[in-house]
Amino acid sequence: PSRPLAPDQQHRIGPTTRGVHHARAKDTHMLRRPARDLTRTFTRTFASSSSSAPRVSIERAADGVATVTLGRPEKLNSLDIDMFRAIRSAAVELAEDKGVRAVVVHGSGRAFCAGLDVKSINHPLHARANGRELLDRPDGAISNLAQDVCYLWRRVPAPVIAATHGVCLGGGFQIALGADMRIATPGCKFSLMEAKWGIIPDMGATVVLPELVPKDVATELIMTGRIFDGEEALRLGLVTRLAEEPLAEARRLASEIAARSPDSTAAVKRLLDATYCEADDRRKLHLETALQRRLLGGWNQLASAARGLGAPPLLQPSFAARSDEWLAEADAEAEAEVRAMLDGGEVEVRGDEVSEACA
Repeated sequence: PSRPLAPDQQHRIGPTTRGVHHARAKDTHMLRRPARDLTRTFTRTFASSSSSAPRVSIERAADGVATVTLGRPEKLNSLDIDMFRAIRSAAVELAEDKGVRAVVVHGSGRAFCAGLDVKSINHPLHARANGRELLDRPDGAISNLAQDVCYLWRRVPAPVIAATHGVCLGGGFQIALGADMRIATPGCKFSLMEAKWGIIPDMGATVVLPELVPKDVATELIMTGRIFDGEEALRLGLVTRLAEEPLAEARRLASEIAARSPDSTAAVKRLLDATYCEADDRRKLHLETALQRRLLGGWNQLASAARGLGAPPLLQPSFAARSDEWLAEADAEAEAEVRAMLDGGEVEVRGDEVSEACA
């Protein structure tokens, strides 16, 4: 099951966060407008500490789809320290927002992300401090800042879709790998190019690659650092589908998923993240049952059933906001339950609660 966000990853959004700029929202009330009004949006920006230009922006549509835009097009959205901070802040904010039904991540300009801005990160005046900030892991944190830009997308309890074009290299590729799905142009260039610098991929690739490709494929791509296009990425299983307009296709897919129950999509993500790799059958089957019990009889499950049964539109109930049990705090309880299962316990439902009953 999903792990909870570490304390240091939960409090770094706010007016005093270094490098973060909060745009004024004239229409924040639009989030409560009917889903059919898809033209109204709420935009939030995360700016550089040394520039007013936003490094990352989040645009929220009325249907619950949030579009995250990497906003450093003059540098092909390469990763300087401010970009790392801004991506992390955006992921943490979206993970805590129950109104988010799906997320699309894309890059502005000619590319998704060209990877690490080596010149900026290794600037003689800042290299030592940048290295510490990127690689040090605070007590209790599962990931460091370098890994957060990939790994934290997995903590968002809604599907995250990366739309890639131009180039998607090194750290940029690992950001895309952290998404649940990837839609790319046929000509998009990919590479795990850390071999070029004599280093290894250290931004979360070891978590996500085993879910996508065999070990020999990952070994070849990492050791050679070769560049390949979207068509090969699709054949290898590294992208979900190809599209000439990946952003439009990602938004279409996100809107389709956003129309489903937010509880069921959160449960699917938790289930697959918890069981897709290195999990025994007993754990998978127990977790399927436990999560299904949480969904059955809930408002959003009943709303889904009404639609599935063909109830007239006027009689179809609207979906409620995603349940609190899919937030990061609930993930800790879910993880404890799964550990109990592995130790011989079982999960049963008492009223609205899922509790542990040791065998």
